[in-house]
Amino acid sequence: MASALDGIVVLDLTETSWAGLGVALLADFGADVVRVDELPRPAREGREGLPDGPPRHVASPWNFDADLAQRNKRSVALDLSRAEGREILEGLVRRADVVAVDRPLRALEERSWDADALTALRPGLVVARATGFGPNGPDRELPALDELAAARTGMMPILPQPGQPPVYPGHGSMYSAVMLALGVCCALHHRAETGEGQVVDVSLFAGNMYGASLDLQAYLAMGGERLCKPVARLDVGNPMSGSMYRTSDGRWVTLTMPDTDRWWPGFAPIVGLAPGDPRFDDHEKRCETHRAELVAHLEQEFPKQSAAQWRAAFERQQLSADVIEDYGYPANDPQVARNRYVLDLEHPSLGPLRTLGFPIALSECPARLDRLAPCAGQHGDDVLHGWLGLSQDRLAELREQGVIG
Repeated sequence: MASALDGIVVLDLTETSWAGLGVALLADFGADVVRVDELPRPAREGREGLPDGPPRHVASPWNFDADLAQRNKRSVALDLSRAEGREILEGLVRRADVVAVDRPLRALEERSWDADALTALRPGLVVARATGFGPNGPDRELPALDELAAARTGMMPILPQPGQPPVYPGHGSMYSAVMLALGVCCALHHRAETGEGQVVDVSLFAGNMYGASLDLQAYLAMGGERLCKPVARLDVGNPMSGSMYRTSDGRWVTLTMPDTDRWWPGFAPIVGLAPGDPRFDDHEKRCETHRAELVAHLEQEFPKQSAAQWRAAFERQQLSADVIEDYGYPANDPQVARNRYVLDLEHPSLGPLRTLGFPIALSECPARLDRLAPCAGQHGDDVLHGWLGLSQDRLAELREQGVIG
């Protein structure tokens, strides 16, 4: 079965996990992705003094880079401090449809990895550029670190309870990774129609803004002091929406029902109230006048049953509520397996390995896993012989010189 991106060649020069994940999404749908691992591995621009963690090319259960962001890719390891290594890289650029980069703009220019230099080697190239704060403005040189973007966009302070420290959710990097893959697909479509390449710039700043899009859009439309600010659980305006209640087995149930007359008649009997109870028989009483009384009643009712019993009761009435699960729950959820959201794999050195699957389902050309994350330089001979025509003797010579790994 053909893949959606068959025939598309992508050269991956990224360092950050989120940018690598965006490129991996292209590989999932058939793009031939070759990433360049540098010899020796350099410190990441903008991360001097910060720990890099496990080497990217060593697959492990705790290494996000290797298990997810580098799957379906091939690897060539080059010493780019050597003229021969840079020459090989230029040859790879000339074969690519897309080149993905993620360093600060000035660092790209210093390496001749900026859009002008790359398109001089390959006219019509799509340059996928993962940045921290976008292509323009005074902060365009800041590194592409999710923590910085989350701090600037409100994704941290809207989450915790009042008086508690800000929380780093990590949502923005996933939004940005998907946007990067989407932007590349749009640019490739445009190139197929016009022959024109272009720069696709996706920033963590924008990704985090879209991660908070519902709150941010409401704030832009309405303003207000309360919106987007930390709110104590007992101060939530609608006790039936955005509220969590502890159950008899220590788990929590979350409710997400708008307070309307459509939901209340089904909800009230489940929690031991009459729909016509005069304390709660209209929206103003439930959410304003007697809100605290309703919350107190619910906090007494939910500990009387287990989380599973509450889930079943709400499902029978088709009400919007569910049990709050931990990260381990989806791995055994039949819904996950049927949709390939989690994959169970057999790794050649680690043995059984469980990893995230494919978030997008295409009926005619679905994503597939053709190869696990590579070791650095694992496919050097295949790529350099197949793409650049280097002979086995020349490859052996370059390896002996330390130009390729």
